[in-house]
Amino acid sequence: MPSEQEALAAIIAGLAAAVGTDCGLGKTVKFAIAGAGPAYIDARIVPNTVTESDAPADCTLAISLENFRKLVDGKANPAVLFMTGKLKVSGDTTIAMKLAPLLKR
Repeated sequence: MPSEQEALAAIIAGLAAAVGTDCGLGKTVKFAIAGAGPAYIDARIVPNTVTESDAPADCTLAISLENFRKLVDGKANPAVLFMTGKLKVSGDTTIAMKLAPLLKR
């Protein structure tokens, strides 16, 4: 089992690949991943960046590492995670809805 630091590095790399240089989101998003740490997407700038920053974001999604893995592997539905309290969204919720196609890349 990878350490928290290794898990976060893998998450950052995976998100960076999914986001690419210009995902068209135009906002900032932070994944607060319990068991790994923060992953911050800055899509206001081109090229978009994905870092371990814990900066304030337009939308923050709080989720466990286990459920994050299920989400990006397509084994969990984001709406079900949200309705069951396993995914908490704060800030601009419309941004969260636009993330689903990005995570499937």
